[in-house]
Amino acid sequence: MSPRRFETLAIDLDADGVCTLTLDRPDALNAFDLTMARELEEFFLVDARHDDVRAVVVTGRGRAFCAGMDLSAEGNVFGLDESLAPTPESLRERFDDPAYADGIRDTGGRVTLAIHALPKPVIAAINGAAVGIGATMTLGMDLRLAATTARIGFVFGRLGIVPEACSSWFLPRLVGLQQALEWVYSAEILTAGAALEGGLVRSLHEPLELVVTAQELARSFVVDRSPAALAMAKSLLYRNVAAASPLEAHLSDSLAMFYSSIGDGKEGVAAFLEKRPPHFTSSATDVPRLFPG
Repeated sequence: MSPRRFETLAIDLDADGVCTLTLDRPDALNAFDLTMARELEEFFLVDARHDDVRAVVVTGRGRAFCAGMDLSAEGNVFGLDESLAPTPESLRERFDDPAYADGIRDTGGRVTLAIHALPKPVIAAINGAAVGIGATMTLGMDLRLAATTARIGFVFGRLGIVPEACSSWFLPRLVGLQQALEWVYSAEILTAGAALEGGLVRSLHEPLELVVTAQELARSFVVDRSPAALAMAKSLLYRNVAAASPLEAHLSDSLAMFYSSIGDGKEGVAAFLEKRPPHFTSSATDVPRLFPG
């Protein structure tokens, strides 16, 4: 990954390919603005796809992870074009039209779609307050670890708006529909313990140990692992959890097994038999098509 300067993000890549992405507006509690939205989308669509990045850990600088949308901007604080009058049909037809992409589509949703599409592990290290988009952006990540002092809130009801960032898809799948509805209806701030009990976060950690623990976890996912096999496994799990029958999983699993066995699988088997570490040469983006369409 070539060095790049962002206004709202800081990036550190270690020798094992674990990239730590830090939301870097500490004076504003890392509030999400249109610049951060654009930079996050660009990072996950471009920078994080470089082969030297094997996994991403996302955290926040200072006391907060992300305190939600920056509501101090003039005009429509969400950057939406109030002169338009979209319908379900027109949005689908003009999905990529710049006027609709920039003026209608939810900026948080564009970010979570970019995160979700990355064929590599993404771990949230929620170090402090994660409210609104600060909470929903983590739902597109694969695992969430939190500091014991973290606070998480789906507070949209307090502002008269709705959950965004594709959270109506992610949240019920992570915690169940009943829990998701309760948290959205109440719009209360959750303690780290409540988030753990509700199944939103994987584990709690002392603040000074959080990021290191997340980095070590990410490292355990990628060192001596095939990038292509890992990418295919991520795709299979996310896609097939909603498949109509196990036959659909069998078909895509079969393709993934076929192509991995003639790719890095040969090296993996040889390394196992020779009792040595494997030397995989694939890329996370160098994978076959597993699903129709």
